[in-house]
Amino acid sequence: MERNSTVWKNLIDEHPVCTNWKQEAEGAIYHLASIFFVVGFMGGSGFFGLLYVFSLLGLGFLCTAIWAWIDVCAADIFSWHFVLFIICFMQFVHVAYQVRSITFAREFQLMYSSIFQPLGTPMPVFRLIALSSEVVTLEKEHCYAMQGKTSIDKLSLLVSGRIRVTVDGEFLHYIFPFQFLDSPEWDSLRPTEEGTFQVTLTAETDCRYVSWRRKKLYLLFAQYRYISRLFSVLIGSDIADKLYALNDRVYIGRRYHYDIRLPNFYQLAGPGKPRSPLIGHFRNSRQHCDK
Repeated sequence: MERNSTVWKNLIDEHPVCTNWKQEAEGAIYHLASIFFVVGFMGGSGFFGLLYVFSLLGLGFLCTAIWAWIDVCAADIFSWHFVLFIICFMQFVHVAYQVRSITFAREFQLMYSSIFQPLGTPMPVFRLIALSSEVVTLEKEHCYAMQGKTSIDKLSLLVSGRIRVTVDGEFLHYIFPFQFLDSPEWDSLRPTEEGTFQVTLTAETDCRYVSWRRKKLYLLFAQYRYISRLFSVLIGSDIADKLYALNDRVYIGRRYHYDIRLPNFYQLAGPGKPRSPLIGHFRNSRQHCDK
């Protein structure tokens, strides 16, 4: 403790105080370096933020190295600032290489800018998501899934085109770009369960979609909890949108909206399924209103 206090006393108390301050200001290079430092530390996060910070800090250290070599003539100051300039330059090249190496097809670029970027998903994380998927083309009037036949073994996101969803030949709703094709089916099964589609999905136009295999995506979830939580949010939001799309089409009585919080109206079309007692009440009330 006494030794530490002695060192502090030598550094502060017994250090000679500056009595003769320089009257003239430092050269323009020194002030330019200070400006670079101030502006450089205002950089943001992410890859482009790092490029901004390292480029301006590197220029600042280069200016101070030149100032130390020309004006101060101090080898130690020049050496330290030149080393710091080299470090910033190497970091800038490394980050620039990472940004350049992350290139995607047009479908992935649209998907990132429309869905993942607004959620603040870093580009390296999205790269993992993209590498685990594939882009598939679905021609007009071709089926993505058939009711009771197609197994649920993947998760897909529509990028372009429009998909028509039907059950027993009756129209339910459309699926538009940047909506999941099979989010309700995905959410209805556990990772170890298997099932088939209860609806038919048909392409009304030529479509392109991004698809993840079920097992491969669950493996990615197990490795990266952030990706698992991200998809949980996206799938939950997509299911809610689909429920409200169904609710907008269903009316009872005198054009009153059917509340999606009540028992599922579309269970009426499913043969062999247990029906809620409220469904009979719903049918009677509808017949009464029609009279």
